[in-house]
Amino acid sequence: MQIKDAVVFVTGANRGLGLEFAKQALALGAKKVYAGSRDPSKVTLPGVIPVKLDVNNADDVAAAASLAGDVTLLVNNAGVASVSEGLTRPGSAKLLRDTLETNLFGVLAMTQAFAPVLGRNGGGALLNVLSVVSWVNSRVISEYSITKSAAWSLTNGVRHELREQKTQVVGLHAGYIDTDLTSGFDVEKTTPSDVVRQAYAAIEAGELEVHVDDTTRAVKQGLSQGIYLIDPSAQS
Repeated sequence: MQIKDAVVFVTGANRGLGLEFAKQALALGAKKVYAGSRDPSKVTLPGVIPVKLDVNNADDVAAAASLAGDVTLLVNNAGVASVSEGLTRPGSAKLLRDTLETNLFGVLAMTQAFAPVLGRNGGGALLNVLSVVSWVNSRVISEYSITKSAAWSLTNGVRHELREQKTQVVGLHAGYIDTDLTSGFDVEKTTPSDVVRQAYAAIEAGELEVHVDDTTRAVKQGLSQGIYLIDPSAQS
């Protein structure tokens, strides 16, 4: 599908990567862009339609799907992350559950709500923002890594289910992206503009996965070759 004349819904669109998805959709000629945010007053980008949306709130999700019945591209971008204190620590179970609520069940809720919308509008596309740690667990963000692995599996399952209605389901995998979410990490980061540019290009090319940086591509290649991969955040 083409972004030009598409109707795009972006979750977590008030800042960071979500804001960039909204900006570039407009720049590429999208007919309409809905910008989901827990606090729609923080959506200040001209040209978008702010939508109150907490992906963990069933009423918000249902209302968003009802309002945006013309959507042809859903970008599941909203996500949370916290520095891990260790999976064997007592607090890890609560942190994992809390992170799963947004990174897995929030994605599932939006997918369930908008899959019929996409189907009615010709199939369209659904993009899930995943991570290189979908494939390898980083000890720095172990709980986050687990949730992204689960979201990757969800993405693959949804792809099979929505193939009949001709919905293109795309998984976006990246290392560190230069947003507020990674501000505390002193590592090489990809710019949001480059990530989104590659994501939209992949959608238009009909691809099913996007690997936006060298680290992600190397990890994917290693998995394809059956190579055991260490924590990509580990220091030598």
